[in-house]
Amino acid sequence: MVAAAGAAAAFCTAPALAGSVTQPGETIGLAAGAPLPEGFYFVDTFDWGVRKGTGSNPDVTLGVNIPVLAWSTPAKIAGGRLQLLAALPELEVGVNSTSYKSGMYNPFFAAQLAWDLGGGLGVSYLLGVYTPVGNRLGFDTTDINQRLGISYTADGWNLTGNFIYGINTRDATRTLNPDFLNIDLTATKSFGKWQLGPVAFASFDTSKPTPTYKKQEQFAVGALVGYSFSELILQGYLTRTVAENNYGGLDTRAWGRIILPF
Repeated sequence: MVAAAGAAAAFCTAPALAGSVTQPGETIGLAAGAPLPEGFYFVDTFDWGVRKGTGSNPDVTLGVNIPVLAWSTPAKIAGGRLQLLAALPELEVGVNSTSYKSGMYNPFFAAQLAWDLGGGLGVSYLLGVYTPVGNRLGFDTTDINQRLGISYTADGWNLTGNFIYGINTRDATRTLNPDFLNIDLTATKSFGKWQLGPVAFASFDTSKPTPTYKKQEQFAVGALVGYSFSELILQGYLTRTVAENNYGGLDTRAWGRIILPF
């Protein structure tokens, strides 16, 4: 749940360039618009990658682990399933193989309503909050997070667009934290227990915390493979940035996920 540029900048003593509080690409592979069956779920998404710096920009390695507990409750509001989520992410970041730091990142709490519209179509709305942390890796602000998920899941397909909009509650802090829009895209097909298909994500800063702040944007593509056991689901995907602005370089990232209902 962190942009690589923001993590690298955490080593700076002055207010630093940041990015999306929600890590771009972190919801790829999930049918975010479809309501979950009632019950509790553990979902752990982890990734590691390198953003190769261009010009005077350093190479940045970033590892992120995002464990999530989700409860799909029996309750319905306006016909939508009420789902509650909590995450306690952690990360590690290195700059040019000389500086390294690891620690906890901003905790996340959210409530979501998900509607089954029939015919394999689902829509969800999530309202959540990232709470501030006092270390140099996380953001020192409270951030409001809204998500609109749209999924088609009939006939073994997972065609999902998850649109994530974040609102920063303060303008200028230790980390210059802008408002942002992330778009995570999934287009996979199940073949028996296997799941295959292309994925992509984009992220855009939508505000400037200071007049001199340089807005960041990026677009990445990749592919996902998944396998379903009787209960456990494993997913892996690889993404590569193909276009960026003010991130300082292109990012290549490997992702893994464990989904376990209990």
